[in-house]
Amino acid sequence: MNTSVIHEVLAESQAGKLIFPEVVRRLSEVGVESYLCDLATGSETFYMADGSTHSEQMTLPLAPIATDFSSSQVVAAIRGAQTDTIRYPEFMKRSAAAGVIAYWAFLSGKKVIYFGRKGESHTEEFPRPASAEK
Repeated sequence: MNTSVIHEVLAESQAGKLIFPEVVRRLSEVGVESYLCDLATGSETFYMADGSTHSEQMTLPLAPIATDFSSSQVVAAIRGAQTDTIRYPEFMKRSAAAGVIAYWAFLSGKKVIYFGRKGESHTEEFPRPASAEK
């Protein structure tokens, strides 16, 4: 397990230096199969293809998590990140404001599931490359 690459990717993401496809590429290259981000505790747990795990604390300040889950606000935050109009620090603030308590990114499954405080969820498939849509 290459924890130094995981740490670098997490630090660069939190600094707003990386876009999501780059995060996915770099983490996948070192064997990360999925990761769980807990917005309440500020921890991220990385699950490796070999069954091992690695956890790190985020350095971003914890934002208050809204009681009510808003799928439309979650989607708006996702679209902002996908179009690079916002980066990870702002994405995290908007996700918390949308009621996201955690999200699980399944890199090998090409989807992210966002969870609310009461068990609500929104599943977002990774965008397909433009060439795959033809």
